This record gives sequence, structure tokens and C-alpha cells, in this order.
Amino acid sequence: MKNPTQFQPKGRTGGRDLLKGHDVKYIYSRLWSYISHYKLLFLFAIVLTVISSVLSITGTSLAGSAIGAIANDGTERSVGYYLILMVILYSVSALISYLLSVLMVAISQKIVNKMRNDVYENLVRLPVGFFDKKQAGELVSTISYDINTVNESLSGDFINIISSVVTVIYSFVLMLTVSKKLILVFVVTIPLSVILTNVISRIVRPLFRRRSASLGEMNGYIEEMIAGHKAIKAYGRENEVIENFAKKNAEATEAYRSAEANGTMAGPSVAFVNNLSLTLVNVVGAFLYMSGGGLSITGLSKFVLLSRKFSGPINQIANIYADIQSALAASERVFRLIDEHPEPSDPEDAKPLLITAGEVRFENVNFGYEENKPVLHSLSFTAPPASVTAIVGPTGAGKTTVINLLMRFYDINSGRILIDGQDIYSVTRESLRRSYTMVLQETWLFRGTIFENLAYGREGVGRREVEEACRAARIHNYIMGLPDGYDTVISELGGNISKGQKQLLTIARAMLIDSNILILDEATSNVDSKTEKDISDAMIRLMKNKTCFVIAHRLSTVVGADNILVIRDGDVVEQGRHSELLLKGGFYSELYHSQFEST
Repeated sequence: MKNPTQFQPKGRTGGRDLLKGHDVKYIYSRLWSYISHYKLLFLFAIVLTVISSVLSITGTSLAGSAIGAIANDGTERSVGYYLILMVILYSVSALISYLLSVLMVAISQKIVNKMRNDVYENLVRLPVGFFDKKQAGELVSTISYDINTVNESLSGDFINIISSVVTVIYSFVLMLTVSKKLILVFVVTIPLSVILTNVISRIVRPLFRRRSASLGEMNGYIEEMIAGHKAIKAYGRENEVIENFAKKNAEATEAYRSAEANGTMAGPSVAFVNNLSLTLVNVVGAFLYMSGGGLSITGLSKFVLLSRKFSGPINQIANIYADIQSALAASERVFRLIDEHPEPSDPEDAKPLLITAGEVRFENVNFGYEENKPVLHSLSFTAPPASVTAIVGPTGAGKTTVINLLMRFYDINSGRILIDGQDIYSVTRESLRRSYTMVLQETWLFRGTIFENLAYGREGVGRREVEEACRAARIHNYIMGLPDGYDTVISELGGNISKGQKQLLTIARAMLIDSNILILDEATSNVDSKTEKDISDAMIRLMKNKTCFVIAHRLSTVVGADNILVIRDGDVVEQGRHSELLLKGGFYSELYHSQFEST
């Protein structure tokens, strides 16, 4: 057999460990991959930003000329002339800024919409094993909180940075035309600002990464505790849960405080350098004016005002620095999720599974969920067509693992699994899974009407067929007794329906699916003995002419199976019919008698 892992794609990252260390270039390149979809709109936004910034700076320069006019510093224009021009320039600049804000909100929403779709699309395609290791709350936190953080940064911080760059460059050019000597002041202050910002960046970025992780962990704990609220009440563990949450909340709070506190260092630090710069400009400028160094009142006024414009953006970038670091940390988590490997792709020569009889065969199958921790050891058995194979054994023996491998929720380490002689790794995964009907212990129902939940597994099914299946499953009368019958809305996870009724609904849903292989994993675990007996005919009808696998803890439910596999510690220790296994007096006999002795 081909090794299943050879079909594992390297994915978007070539198999490397994403963002190890501070791979900021990777984050920027990934962000650009989203921005590039709307590059024309972004280009238009940048043009508007440049125009708005230039108009604002020009207005500032005119303010210096107005001061010169007041001082009669050789200017030929009146103060009123400069004031009128300033009002016009600032008004147009403000209008453009407003239009720019609206445009950026629209662009950022388009980007985060695509980002959410990409995250969710990849989540749906991820293997089952991924969700076994992740808390739902952590994933929800990434889709909501982290993507919103990216959105806020794109809609606000991006334009602020572009505006700041334009302001710094244009202000510098204008100052250069006023006095080349005064420009030398910035030779000292600009490198100092850059050094401070770089040092703070190295300190702050890991703190924001830790903040995002702590919030995700806390959200995951909250979701887990809400889902298990009844168990918490039943066991009286409220105080313990409150204490545990308080610890996680404290950790998240401290991570948030540490990130924000250190992130805000940039603002005051750069503000200090800017104030130092302004002081030096005033002192040196006054000296040049008084010593006849070629600097007029108009020139000095312009330079001082422009230097504030020049320093302001640097200070502004420092003030939003914490937001930028937060956005980078959030982006990292989002891209980690998007770049998680989906299920291995089908081999290029994979064909649809064609079932002619329905024989299932395991040949020396070895598997472990973790490396060097095997669960199944050289497992071999054959399930003949239209037979019932029961899988029994103690908890943790590997019963559900057999089903996971049949469905290719996990890939085997070695051996072969064949259906009608076809290796399941040589056929498409979609055709393989469509060949099964599953009724699980976990009765997964979605928010929607009862009819929508019943019709979930069969597209285009009619109302009459649904009702017939429900009658067979002994659930029709219960449904008709509800206020809206089949149009009754089931709440999230079926919270407004009892476990037994949910189990019957899933059985009825399975009856609507025309497949060759049936898997019943503790399918009647939530049904009482009387109800179980009532629906036995329906179960027999469901199992007719299908190769069936039945996992059960209650051995009374498998006495009629054609073959019973007794699994213990990952090995089939016994197999045969119920009567044969009882006569052997082995492990199955012990399990069977222990259940009836306990009752």
C-alpha cells in the first residue's frame, strides 16, 4: 500500500514552522496578498492621502508667511490673503480626509470579509485531529477578535502611516528650502528616534503575541465551562471553576497590561526626542536670526511650524505603535490558522469508490494518534457484504478508532483497508465518506427547523419521505405534538430537545441516506430500554442489505451480530458470534456476564 502521508501537501508555507521568531516580512507579505486584491482602491486612497497631507502642510507654511506679514518682514502679501488661502486649503484637506476615512472603512471591511472566509474555509477542510488539539473558544477568538484587530489597523493605522510618511518628506523638503543649516538639528534627533523605536519593538512584539494567546486561552476556557455548565452544577464545582477562571483572567489581564504598558513607551520616548528637537530648532534658529545667519522672521516662523509638522507624524506613529504591534500579533495568529495543513489531498490517480457488494477488510493495520504510542496493532478482520460486525471492548480499547480509520478521519501508519478489494487510499475521500451512513453517540443537530436537520444528509428530499422515515424511527408523533411540527426550530446544538429524542432524529436522518455501509457508534446510548425495543424494527430496516458496524458498550444490543470483534488494548483478542464467544469463556464472556451481574 502507498503510504498515506505521501499525499500530504506541503501547503502554502512549504512545511516550515510559521513565524518562528519575528517573521514580520512574512506577515507583511501575507497582508499584501489581501491588500493586492483591492490595489486600485488602495492606490486611490494613497493619492487622496498625499493630496490631503500636502494641502495641510502648505497651509502650515502659509501660516509662517502670515507671521512674516504681521512683522512686515519684507512680504508683499497681506495677512488676510494668507488667512483666506489657509482656510481654503484646510477645508479641502478636511473634506478629503473624511472621504478617505469612508473609503478605508469600505476597503478594510472587504479585506476582513475575505480573511474570515479564508479562515473558515480552511477550518472546514482541516482534519479531525486538528480539532482534537484545539479549544473551540481559541478558534472563535481568532476569527472574531484577531481579525477585528487587523481590521481596525487597516482602516486607521495604515492611512496614518502613509500620511505621516508624506508629511515627513514634504515638510523636510520645505524646511530644506528655508534653511539647510537648521536641518542639521535632525541629524541627531532622527537617528535617536529610530533607535528607540527599534529597541521598543523588540521588547513589545512578543508581549502582544502573548496577549493574543492568553485571551484565546481564556475564551476557550469560558466556552468549555459554558458547555459543561450542567456538569459543574451537578458536581458542585462552581467555586473551583470560578477560581480557575480568575487565574486565567489574571494571566490575560497581566499579559494585556504588560503589552499595553510597554507598547506605550514608544509615545513618550519619541515625544521627548521631538520636544528636544523643537527646542534645538528654536535655539539654533534664534541664534542664526540674531547673528545675521541669513534667516528671516518669515523663514524662522516657517521652519518652526514645519518642524512641528515634521515631528508630529513621528510622534503619531509612536503613539499608534502599540496598535500596530497588536495587529501584527493578531495577523500572525490568523495566518497560522489559514496556513494549517488541510486534509491530505487525494492521489492524482484516485478514482471514485465503486461498491458492488460491500465487503470491508482490514489487513495488518497499525495506528497511533501520537508517534510511538500505538493504539491498534496489526489489526486484521473481514466484514462480509450485508453483514453486521459488532466491535466491543473496554473503554479506550480502540473501538471508535476503527471507525475513524474507516472514514479516513485519521490515516493509518501501515497496513491496508479495503472495500470490495479497493484500497481506501486509492479512491477519493469524498466518494469514500458518501458510501457511509453514520449514527453517532454525539447527536449533532444544528440550529434550524426539524425538517432541515432531517434533510441535512440528502439534498432535495421531500416532506413525505422525511415523515415516512420519522414514522419508522418512532419519532413522527412526537414531532407532530410540537407547536410547529416539522417546522419547529431547534436551538443551538438541539438544547430544547431531550437526548433521547435527538437520538431518534439522527436515526431518522440516517434512514433517508442511501449508502452501502452503516456505522452505529453507541447509536442507542441515549435511548431507554423500552424505547430501544420499540425502534428495533426500524433499526433492522435501516441495516437491511448494508454492511454494518456496530460499536456498543451494552452487549445486549449486539447478540444478533454476524461477527463480534472483541478489542482489548488495540488487538482483536476474540471474534465470532455471541453464542460462540460465550462458550469459549474468554474475555467477551467476562464482559457480558459482568454487565448482567451488575444489573
